[in-house]
Amino acid sequence: MAKDILYEIKNILEKQSIINKDILNFEEALSYLKVSKSFLYKMTSKGEITYYKPNGKLIFFKRSDLDNWMLNNKVSGCDELEDEIDNYLKKGNNE
Repeated sequence: MAKDILYEIKNILEKQSIINKDILNFEEALSYLKVSKSFLYKMTSKGEITYYKPNGKLIFFKRSDLDNWMLNNKVSGCDELEDEIDNYLKKGNNE
C-alpha cells in the first residue's frame, strides 16, 4: 500500500517536472506525448516533428514544438464547419 502511494507520488512529480521544462529529452517527450518509442523515432526520421541533436547523438525537443505538432491536423466541429460554409456562401453572393 505505501509502495503504491510512493509510486503514484513519484509519477505525479515526474509529470509536473516535464510540464515545467522547456526542453525535453527523448524519454520525457515520450511521456509528454504518450506515444511509443518507435512512433517518435519514425516521426523524427521522416522529419514530421522538429527535434534537436546538439552533440549528434541525443535527441531533444522544445515542448512548444511538441505542443504545435499535437495541434496539427485540426478536425473542425459541425458548428465551425457551418460557419465556414455560411461565410463562403456570403462571399459568393457579394461577388
